[in-house]
Amino acid sequence: MKKMIVAYTAFAAVVAAPAFADDGMAGMSMSGKPSAMKAPSGAAMTDAEVKNVDAAAGMVTLKHGALENVGMPPMTMAFKVKDADMVKRVHEGDKVKVRVENVNGTLTVVAMERQL
Repeated sequence: MKKMIVAYTAFAAVVAAPAFADDGMAGMSMSGKPSAMKAPSGAAMTDAEVKNVDAAAGMVTLKHGALENVGMPPMTMAFKVKDADMVKRVHEGDKVKVRVENVNGTLTVVAMERQL
């Protein structure tokens, strides 16, 4: 009998739940893909120093400050670059500002500016 009461109560809660649903988000489009919801292009950039450039692999090793948007503390590591021309414009020892984002599961430099 006790199992039947529990089962009935659970069934009633599932059936009744839509009746109590809040329509506070009506009219909002939720169709955007997470990759389409990126930070604006003017988003903050992080100071870094180029430690190595591998043009053939399209990679750059950076000693960078905290990358807040991807939750990474300061460290030195290699990153893929979004545009192969980026690695042609920098050299070992250059001071740069970078924007790193998670692009399809890979941390990628999406913007890089040399500092004078």
